Amino acid sequence: MTLDALFAGQRRAAQEQPTPTAAQRRDALTRLLRLVHDRRQPLADAVNQDFGHRSRHEFLITEVYTTLKAIRHSRRHVGRWMRARRVPVSLELLPARARVMVQPRGVVGIISPWNYPLYLSFVPLAAALAAGNRVLLKPSEHTPRTAALMAELLAGAFKEAQVAVVTGAADVGRAFTALPFDHLLYTGSTEVGREVMRAAAGQLTPVTLELGGKSPAIVGCSANLRNAARSIMTGKLINAGQTCIAPDYVLLPEPACEAFVRHAREAVAALYPDLHNNADYTAIVNGSYYARLQAHLADARAKGARAVALAAEAPEGGAARRLTPHLLLEVSDSMSVMQEEIFGPLLPLVPYREIDEAIAYVNARPRPLALYYFGRDRAEQRRVLGRTVSGGVTVNDTLFHIAVDDLPFGGVGASGMGAYHGRAGFDTFSVLKPVFYQSPVNGGVLLRPPFGWFTEALVRLLIGRR
Repeated sequence: MTLDALFAGQRRAAQEQPTPTAAQRRDALTRLLRLVHDRRQPLADAVNQDFGHRSRHEFLITEVYTTLKAIRHSRRHVGRWMRARRVPVSLELLPARARVMVQPRGVVGIISPWNYPLYLSFVPLAAALAAGNRVLLKPSEHTPRTAALMAELLAGAFKEAQVAVVTGAADVGRAFTALPFDHLLYTGSTEVGREVMRAAAGQLTPVTLELGGKSPAIVGCSANLRNAARSIMTGKLINAGQTCIAPDYVLLPEPACEAFVRHAREAVAALYPDLHNNADYTAIVNGSYYARLQAHLADARAKGARAVALAAEAPEGGAARRLTPHLLLEVSDSMSVMQEEIFGPLLPLVPYREIDEAIAYVNARPRPLALYYFGRDRAEQRRVLGRTVSGGVTVNDTLFHIAVDDLPFGGVGASGMGAYHGRAGFDTFSVLKPVFYQSPVNGGVLLRPPFGWFTEALVRLLIGRR
């Protein structure tokens, strides 16, 4: 079936049944839950083949467990989220009443990336289904086996009028974004996000963009440096750094740089012994992305950075696309690693003298998707959180804010717009319709023309004093 025909079929279905019941939504979420739970091994195999090597346990934790957790959360709360929400009215409008009705948007489009192909497809899918929508899903062409398997599995669990998968390369993506969706969610690069927004603007389609960017980790003077290094390297090396909220660079007190290098090397040795023959360490997804990371490393070295390998270099010369983690010291803004989101196991260290210098460094750059602060100084913590703006924050660890189902997940500025997860995701894919119920006996007649002395006195009363 063509893309236009799929969309038209879902549009008709949404018009014929605009508001699925809570039971119907729970049924859809249960089917999605069973699919992920029962087919987790074939999904793991497909992702592993697409990456060349993807850690099985890492996949089960970061994609299967987190996806099942999000689906269960939505299924448990969807009945409450669907209820109309009472809104108080001001005294002069009594005895009228007001409420917000919650309705499905209709047909939702989801464009998911390659780095977490299951989680970043099925978590927004679950939110859209909980909100009562029909969904067209476009997975990344960079993980073709996973995309094909998801299409097969979803076709077995849902009718095309409710959920359908569209596969293909960039030309299919462009046609997809040009459809008149009732809402469109895109997860991926900032550059492509701009193109998606331009295409959606032609249809006045509302968009949620999850884009990434350069997420800083700020290490305060009061931090336990060993623990901070362990947490930062863990967050950086999950999925070999191919994570939108991975720490992209570290701001730390100038005297702590060499100690951080030592602790980071110890952390990598503990996390991934014999890194290049380790089933827990994931490969870079394809040769193009591997070459891009090597170019970043070469550019940094050529421009004066000191690159510190945190494990032995790959003896096979990179054939398996297992890139050795490196710290980069003495970096400058002219280096590509300081200009672009890295999306791999390279980590620049940026020294600072005072915490306000670190805050100013973050604020001089586009707002990040995530920010991490390490330290026991509560006043400094409040200062960092209060004077920086980011999509989300984890304090004294990395990544974990994304695991809290009712914390909104989203970016700000160059790192995205809008949010989802939990109640925020349900609201993103819903129309929140305000309704005012007028009482048969009301004061509205006093505000109608003809206006005179009584109206003048009433207006003065309503406006009141400064």
